[in-house]
Amino acid sequence: MASAVSLTFPDGSKRDYPAGTTGREVAESISKSLAKKAVAIALDGELTDLSDPVRDGALEIVTRTDPRALELIRHDTAHVMAEAVQELFPGTQVTIGPVIENGFYYDFARNQPFTPEDLPVIEKKMKEIIARNKPFTKEVWSRDEARRVFEDKGEAYKVELIEAIPADQDLKIYKQGDWFDLCRGPHMASTGQIGTAFKLMKVAGAYWRGDSNNTMLTRIYGTAWAEQAELDAYLHMLEEAEKRDHRRLGREMDLFHFQEEGPGVVFWHSKGWKMFQNLVAYMRRRLENDYEEVNAPQILDKSLWETSGHWGWYQENMFAVKSAHAFTNPDDEEADNRIFALKPMNCPGHVQIFKHGLKSYRDLPVRLAEFGNVHRYEPSGALHGLMRVRAFTQDDAHVFCTEEQLEAEILKINDLMMSVYKDFGFEEVVVKLATRPEKRVGTDAMWDHAEEILKRALERMAREDSRIKVGINEGEGTFYGPKFEYTLRDAIGRDWQCGTTQVDFNLPERFGAFYIGSDSEKKQPVMVHRAICGSLERFLGILIESHAGHMPLWFAPLQVVVATITSEADDYGASVAQKLRDAGLQVETDFRNEKINYKVREHSLAKVPVILVCGMREAEEQAVNVRRLGSRDQVSMTLEAAIAQLVEEATPPDMLRKNAEKASRAA
Repeated sequence: MASAVSLTFPDGSKRDYPAGTTGREVAESISKSLAKKAVAIALDGELTDLSDPVRDGALEIVTRTDPRALELIRHDTAHVMAEAVQELFPGTQVTIGPVIENGFYYDFARNQPFTPEDLPVIEKKMKEIIARNKPFTKEVWSRDEARRVFEDKGEAYKVELIEAIPADQDLKIYKQGDWFDLCRGPHMASTGQIGTAFKLMKVAGAYWRGDSNNTMLTRIYGTAWAEQAELDAYLHMLEEAEKRDHRRLGREMDLFHFQEEGPGVVFWHSKGWKMFQNLVAYMRRRLENDYEEVNAPQILDKSLWETSGHWGWYQENMFAVKSAHAFTNPDDEEADNRIFALKPMNCPGHVQIFKHGLKSYRDLPVRLAEFGNVHRYEPSGALHGLMRVRAFTQDDAHVFCTEEQLEAEILKINDLMMSVYKDFGFEEVVVKLATRPEKRVGTDAMWDHAEEILKRALERMAREDSRIKVGINEGEGTFYGPKFEYTLRDAIGRDWQCGTTQVDFNLPERFGAFYIGSDSEKKQPVMVHRAICGSLERFLGILIESHAGHMPLWFAPLQVVVATITSEADDYGASVAQKLRDAGLQVETDFRNEKINYKVREHSLAKVPVILVCGMREAEEQAVNVRRLGSRDQVSMTLEAAIAQLVEEATPPDMLRKNAEKASRAA
């Protein structure tokens, strides 16, 4: 056994300690104040308990203010919640309680499910437990001892978990005072280090181990933060998110609806469809001169999907179909009994289009784009408005290029994506490289080569654009190649993963796609999969929520409502509306026999950006009274000036840039 361990600290210094020295003792050797603040140690990047003996390696003392401590705070809070529940409701069994994004949950088995009214009572008991400041202590039990203890406590679910733990793994028990649970850890030093910046959020039903054949348990969700200000900010964000819920705004703005007969598919109303088409039109303009727009079939024989690999890798997410005649007349020799798949993606179809006709290296890069409607199976419980659907439209494109062109194409795609995101108001963008997953196709050499090119491009992108923050998502690539994932931050601080750029050496090989190189030999192209919005439906949902329904004038499906104060002004109001339409604006009129304040309030709730109010004075002066969504100000201006201002605002940003470039060239 080694007589000493050698530790390297973040400042590069090294110190030796006797074997068996704990993390807490190391912290105390540095400073007493540091030891008091410490909640864990990170040994070669892995968080462990302060009470664990250290070994040779790089060591950091983790304090409560360290971002890595947040997961420990949430984990410990979950344990305290479980203790509080069992103190308050004897006989309740605890099952599992993991940390999740922004919080934690615990599943409980109880004859009478918990209700929202129970949550404040549990919170109060949790604060009492935290105030006791009992230490977290770890013990390792034998399998037989653990099984016996939990059986004696009537914890049948814990016994089942014990049976599922591999025989070569220790059974760790964490105690906080007299209460204990089976847990992998780590934990902080004591319950007092949790603090009180937590809140129990909701109760829900959950099947044991997620299997609908098992018992229904009650799940309690909570959130926990290092400081009260962080909790307050998170709760405020949730309040804002609820106000901005695109499903509610979709009803108020009369954009779309869903119904049971079409689970996960959108019923677009007129205004919503205009917004959808505005997005398509904008994206089409951005692709002009660079991409060829194509359209691949909606259904294809499953043999094509077998060749692509999707049938083997992705089958559970696909919809398969036969003709109705083949189902009802299975013995009919004339019936087409082949199985077809509704396409879940456009890429195999685009490879077929690329292959049609001989390509030379002089033709490359070939860039094919499609606003393709795709279908993917999602469990009914996962469906969520526009954000999670079964049928959606991808702003999909595939670039076929040489290896020498690959990096330049990736950078070109990035420039386009960043420009699009800026036009829609997204200034903060995180780009992460998702590397090879465990299950994948292709050689390690192929993956090494692709990842190296993407890493080099990522470094350049971050260097040349200060808006881009970068990171790595280890093992999160697709089965056929590594990819960039673009994450946008919305107006209230939520992150949404939207765009992707994926390098694929696999699909062209599987389908035998080639071009003729400069040496007159067949060469395999590199295929780059590119989506900017991803799902147009989901992107619209994100836009609606980020803008709280108050869409920029150029993107709003209804831009102006002309409302009259009195019926005597209706003729003038009609002429105003016609002049606005002639100028290219989307306009409706409101000449109802209602008070003007009622009309303004109603159209404001429907998120109409601009209301032009017309009375007899405005008619006499050829003017309008301008009221804008979100402002109490009323501005009187001539009709001519109002139209000029609104036309400029209603011009999409890409067209404003193009007009400015034309003007500059003309000058």
